[in-house]
Amino acid sequence: MDATEIGLWGVPLAVLGGAIRVSTPFIFVSLGEAITERSGRINLGLEGTLVFGAMTAYAVAVMTGSPWLGLLAAAAAGLCFGLFHGWICKFRGVNDIAIGIALMLFGSGLAFFFGKPFIRPSAPDLPAIPFGGWSDIPQVQAALNVNVLFLIGAALAVFLWWAFRNTRAGLILRVVGDSSDAARAMGLNPNTVRLIATGIGGALAGIGGAYLSLYYPGSWTEGISSGQGLMAVALVIFARWNPLGCFAAALLFGGAGALGPALQSVGVTQGYYLFYAAPYILTLVIMIATSSPSRSLAGAPGELSITK
Repeated sequence: MDATEIGLWGVPLAVLGGAIRVSTPFIFVSLGEAITERSGRINLGLEGTLVFGAMTAYAVAVMTGSPWLGLLAAAAAGLCFGLFHGWICKFRGVNDIAIGIALMLFGSGLAFFFGKPFIRPSAPDLPAIPFGGWSDIPQVQAALNVNVLFLIGAALAVFLWWAFRNTRAGLILRVVGDSSDAARAMGLNPNTVRLIATGIGGALAGIGGAYLSLYYPGSWTEGISSGQGLMAVALVIFARWNPLGCFAAALLFGGAGALGPALQSVGVTQGYYLFYAAPYILTLVIMIATSSPSRSLAGAPGELSITK
């Protein structure tokens, strides 16, 4: 492949590699939110959970020298945030959207406070698998250098898609999400199911945060998330609460986010920065397209706040 052909394929390869890198936190946060919303609860606090997970993972990795311990710490922190959200929302009259916003601000503020000493230190990165090792073209090698969390996220999406339809746990989750009265008639406790679902969703969001600080971009800063936790909520609605749809939509969002850097990498020096806004514009378009006062959202759990 000569220089002209490499240049021709430069942007698609850069977008492909960027889509894989940028989509990974979206995958984990959206899958976690899909589990939470399937139980009939929405958690807007995932942005704060994502940021706090990123800080926790980076801090633990710096202190222990192990990115995997950082990942586990981030998942544990996310689990605690999710369980707290689930516990407080069980009380009568408590609005899960308002609590989510409060926890988003609380988690972000807590991360900024405890994370200040870890802005300068360097932490070890999570490993990646060089699927492009067969090629001697740098662009191909970079595009196919895939982090293990992306592969885990892809496998998790397939598993959840199957589990929602074919397991007892999936049936319980869907029944609770569709009707609390029907769940109680079956002898289920909706609050307990939602508590567990929200906790799992928080843990997955924490893992998404760990990816941000320990791989891409691979550092801890206060603006590390850029609203990805909130965009993931729109992504779940766009995917109609389908885990495979969440995975595909995450790749779409990732590709949109990678477009600006891809253009910059091939020498575009003017206007490329406008494409950095692509994920936010896409989120706005999706929210407008899926909002209608005259029809309900297809596939939406009946107990979900946004459907009432």
